[in-house]
Formats: sequence, C-alpha cells, structure tokens
Amino acid sequence: MADVSVMNHPNADRAAIDDIPPGAPAISADTGPSPRALKRAGIIAGIVALAMAGAGIATRITATDELKRVATATATPTVAVVRPTRAAAGDALVLPGNVQALNSAAIYARTNGYVRRWLADIGDHVRTGQPLAILDAPEVDQQLAQASADYQTALANQKLAATTAQRWSTMLAKDAVSRQEADEKAGDLAAKSALANAALANVRRLRAMQGFTRLYAPFNGVVTSRSAQIGQLVVAGNAAAQPLFTISDASRVRVFVRVPQGASAEVHPGMTATLSLPEYPQRTFPATMTRSAQAVDAQSGAVLVELQAANPDGALKPGAFAQVSFKVGAGAGNALSLPGSTIIYASDGPSVAVIDGNGRVTLKRVTIARDEGRTVSISQGIGVDDRVVDNPPDAIRTGDHVRVQGAPKSVADAE
Repeated sequence: MADVSVMNHPNADRAAIDDIPPGAPAISADTGPSPRALKRAGIIAGIVALAMAGAGIATRITATDELKRVATATATPTVAVVRPTRAAAGDALVLPGNVQALNSAAIYARTNGYVRRWLADIGDHVRTGQPLAILDAPEVDQQLAQASADYQTALANQKLAATTAQRWSTMLAKDAVSRQEADEKAGDLAAKSALANAALANVRRLRAMQGFTRLYAPFNGVVTSRSAQIGQLVVAGNAAAQPLFTISDASRVRVFVRVPQGASAEVHPGMTATLSLPEYPQRTFPATMTRSAQAVDAQSGAVLVELQAANPDGALKPGAFAQVSFKVGAGAGNALSLPGSTIIYASDGPSVAVIDGNGRVTLKRVTIARDEGRTVSISQGIGVDDRVVDNPPDAIRTGDHVRVQGAPKSVADAE
C-alpha cells in the first residue's frame, strides 16, 4: 500500500498525484487547488475584467459622441426662408371705411309740450318741409295771448303819446308852451314806441315758438329713427334727450377712411376707389376721394380722408362698414413684398433676418411702405436676392448659425 502521507506533503509534485494508481485511498479534503490552476484562473479573470472595462469605455465613448452630435444639432436651429418678390405697380391698398349719409339731421323739439301726433316713421321717404309730428304746447299758447294783449296796450300808449306830442308841438309853434315841455312829450312818444316794438318782438318770438309745435323735414331724405310717442312729454333744451326723428339724405354718401401714414402720400383728392360691402359680395361701388385732413392723427397714426359715392338705389346704407380699395403704385414698383411673419419688431424699428451662403444670420433694418396684414411692402433694407427667415425665433441675433429647411419659398407659397 502506497504511503498517502506523500499526498499531504506541501512539496509534493502534481505528477505524483497523477501517478496514483486506481484504488488508492482518496486525497484528503484539506488538499487545495494547485498554483497552476490559480494562475490560469487569474489570467482568465483578468482577461474578462479587461474585456468588460473595454466594453464600458467603448460604450461611454459612443454615448459621448452621440450626445455631442445631438447637442450640435440642437444648437443649430432649422429655419424656413422666403424670397422677396417685387410689388407690382398698381397694387390695391385695401382699408376699412365708414359710410355716412351726405346730410343727416337729428330733429329735436324747440318748445316744451306733448306729442299729439307723429306723421312719419322709420324708412319713410320725406321731402323738404313735410310735417313729421305735431305737439301740444298750451303754455306757449297762453304766453302768446298775453304777449298779444301787452302789444295792444303798448300800441294804445304809443298812439296817445303820438297825439300828445303832436299837440304840444303845435302849441310850441304859437309859443303857448315851453320847448322843454314839448321835448318831454316827444321823448315820451319815443319811449312808448320802443315799448310797442319790444312787445311786438315778444309776440313774434312766441309765434315762432308756437310754430315749433310742428316738426318738419329739413331736406329730402329717409327717416332713420323715431322716438316720438303719442302723449310723450317733450322738454326743449334737454341735452340728454333723444332726438324725436333722424333724417338722412343717402342719395349720395360719404365714406371716411383712415389711411396709414406710410401710404398717405399715395392717395390724393380726385383719385378713384372701389367700395365693397359684406352684404353684396359680388358687387362693387365706385367712389371718388374728395378731401383729406392733411394731418396725422396722434393716436391712430393715420390720415383721415373722405370719399363720396353716388347711391341712387340706396344700397349704401349710412353707418355701414365697407372695404375701400385704392389703386396705388407701391413705390413705383421698387418695393419688395414679404410675408408679415418675417418682420421682427423691436424698439429700434422693424427688421428681418437674412441668411448668407454659409448659414450665418444678419439682422437688417427695413422700412415698411405699406402693411397689408398678411404681407408687407418693404421700400428699403433688403434686396430681391436675399433669403429672409420666415417666423424667426425671438432670440435670433446677427452671427447666429442656422440650418435652412428646404428650398426658399416665394411670398405666395409662404401665405
């Protein structure tokens, strides 16, 4: 039997272990792995650790590169650009207008009284001098009667004074009375005559007041409002009172338009315009500009102009809203059109963002000749070959780098 103590010796060779014949006693449980096995295991573990570390480093490098790529792409905004187009001469300047009657009058009562009858209603065509309403004014009637009696008294006193003055003048010629007394009688006649004239003026005034109990149409027109009601108390001189009637002469209408200051030089008296109303979508009305205020309103920044248009069929109604189209030449064809969304409004004025061939942005100040809402006409600041950013970001500045999305659009495509 082999000596198993050799197996437990620390200097025993691995080969000796391998040479143990079959059936030999089992090696003791305290026997550990050999140094060769440990070295091999350590090498394998090192290789695995190096592989894992390399994989981690590669993953981090890839993630960093991806992050840099995303950050670079995010830092460069993508924008759409448009090309300016020349504004053709004869473009239409369309502005809102307010239609008013050529003549319009609010009819108030001139004397106190009660409405006895009204003789015209809204929509009625009336002629000059046609009665509209009748008022009852008993106080005025009594005042007129009293004034007439006072006038008769004044006439009687004047006649007596005239007779007395004539008699004293005759006696003065015969030296029967003194000149002083004759002059006193003549002065009394003059005073009585003045009182009679004052009484007559009061009678005429009250007769005129009595005449105001009938309301008449001042000109040919249409009744556009009526507030008179039978039995209604009418107080003259009440500023808060509504007019009893409103008469409008709409055979010809006035159209008032506020023209922006930038376009005020393109409109002038004598030029023609076209009116369109929402209730007549397929119809237009010719009008002629008659006058201009020749001043810019400080609040609206516009010039008030007036146009007139014939209205034989009454289609143009006073108080209506109309679109007024002026035929103007935007800067004699030198202006450029851009969408309104390209304009950057700042404290130093409007500007646009122009992109060069390298994708660099340059902010250019522009002068707006006319603002039509969806489009604007630019008279100075850009050229027809410029690429202008549409809907520019608020933070865009000169020198920024941007990426252009697609081919430049035209103004019509941008709309």
